[in-house]
Amino acid sequence: MSLEQKVGQLFATYVYGGDAVDPSATDRAANLAAFGVETPAEVIERYDLGGVCYFSWSHNLDSPRQIATLSNGLQRAALGDGAKGRVPLLISTDQEQGAVVRMPSPAAQFPGSMALGAGRSARDARTAAEVTGRELRAVGIRQPYAPIADVNVNPGNPVIGVRSFGADPTLVAALTAAQVTGFQDRAGVTAAAKHFPGHGDTATDSHTGLPVINHSRAEWDRIDAPPFRRAIRAGVDTIMTAHIVVPALDPSGDPATLSPTILTGVLRGELGFRGVIVTDALNMAGVRAKYGDERVPVLALKAGADQLLMPPNLALARDAVLRAVATGELTERRIDESVRRILGVKYRQGLASSPLVDVEKAVRTVGAPEHLAAVTRVTDPTLTAVRNDAGVLPLPHADRSVLITGWDSAAFAPVATVAAGFTARGARATARPATLPSDTTIAATASQAAEHDLTVVLVNKAWDTSVTDPRATQQRLVAALLGTGKPVVVVAVRDPYDIAYLPGVTTYLATYSYTRAAMDALVRALHGELSPSGRLPVTIPTAEGAGSVLYPYGHGLSW
Repeated sequence: MSLEQKVGQLFATYVYGGDAVDPSATDRAANLAAFGVETPAEVIERYDLGGVCYFSWSHNLDSPRQIATLSNGLQRAALGDGAKGRVPLLISTDQEQGAVVRMPSPAAQFPGSMALGAGRSARDARTAAEVTGRELRAVGIRQPYAPIADVNVNPGNPVIGVRSFGADPTLVAALTAAQVTGFQDRAGVTAAAKHFPGHGDTATDSHTGLPVINHSRAEWDRIDAPPFRRAIRAGVDTIMTAHIVVPALDPSGDPATLSPTILTGVLRGELGFRGVIVTDALNMAGVRAKYGDERVPVLALKAGADQLLMPPNLALARDAVLRAVATGELTERRIDESVRRILGVKYRQGLASSPLVDVEKAVRTVGAPEHLAAVTRVTDPTLTAVRNDAGVLPLPHADRSVLITGWDSAAFAPVATVAAGFTARGARATARPATLPSDTTIAATASQAAEHDLTVVLVNKAWDTSVTDPRATQQRLVAALLGTGKPVVVVAVRDPYDIAYLPGVTTYLATYSYTRAAMDALVRALHGELSPSGRLPVTIPTAEGAGSVLYPYGHGLSW
């Protein structure tokens, strides 16, 4: 391989379009603006890319047939005419499940990490990873950026939250290792444990700022390190870095992604990791805060990273690495070390011998009946009943009027899904989505609730009045509904912490996600057809914080 080809192998980025050679006019223009060429295939060829990361916003993910066809087209572009040095791509996506989902319907949609933490089952975590990995592999995606190894000990964490298995390092370590096994040993895809050295105690989103983790070295060893140690023991192929500063590990003030002390000293030296270190996206503010875009990829390689993900300017980043080799700041031997690790993953994936996928098999695999059955089987034990003080639950099957309202999602339609479940059980259900409602909508919804026998209201990060809901509309909606005097069931469809910010609520459940399977489990539990068995994988503090506990780790009701 030429130096240019080897440097190209270090980079993975997005491309615009659902077809490798015939994207839409809009996607052609987007590729031209970002990469100087019009088609995804031309991006691969121009930059000798080692990897591509799929997103919905870059129009890569529409259907199993389309995704598989795109993957084959990109692989053909990477391989070219079979000339020496041309190697297949490692195609990736963030299919974490739960709050971070990339694959479209009919793909199996599991409820996500914190839900699995509530279920407490390593077997179910492994199953979720295996099914997810099999569906990804079928469409040509060999590197899911999962599992999440962060221990979410900060209830105010704006970026991790339910993406984590929970707040207990032992639980997170066990489920992380189970998912590594599910992805790699069972499904044959490359797991990527993230975000090293641990993003679970941040109050800043590294997409928009540079978080500082003030754990002592002893706290890091006890809280953050165990899941990564277990992932490494399980044979994880890839670990993703975090754009966070951890002074106890490196007092320089550099983010971990750019820290030789953390990546080479701690991750490789102390923890013994020998696989591929992939950076988190290099277009995030956390890694760009201290150095310019031209320096970041060079510093990441000097720190010990192998795969450079999504630089904001691919041409600038590639040329900076080539220039660093030419000036001696980086040696070609150092480049070779990373390329060998990346090629090793591709070889173990079987990409050298079978880079293309069977499109018809992909269509049969994604959303297969046995996969959807596994989704229900894994989701049911995760539902957590937190409060039932008024004894409202379980509900009888009855001819009653029920209003279903609150936060909604266009992709999953949880409000309509819950309403349909009530209707199927003899109720007269009305669906009234109210996502971040205006004052007028709050008043109208409360007025409507007063005319119903029962209201079920869904909330999503109602605690976050800084970013998600700055006008506290969800908190005010719940207060208005309680003011009607009618029974109100509140369901947290993301973070379980919302209950601390909803005074007066006497009936509260946590689903940790708003997938259809989660909403179906909710309806069955509300009607006594499913006995809630999930237990809180985190501690819920009071709104005042300061160490005061509202509901302890492990709390959960049943009936």
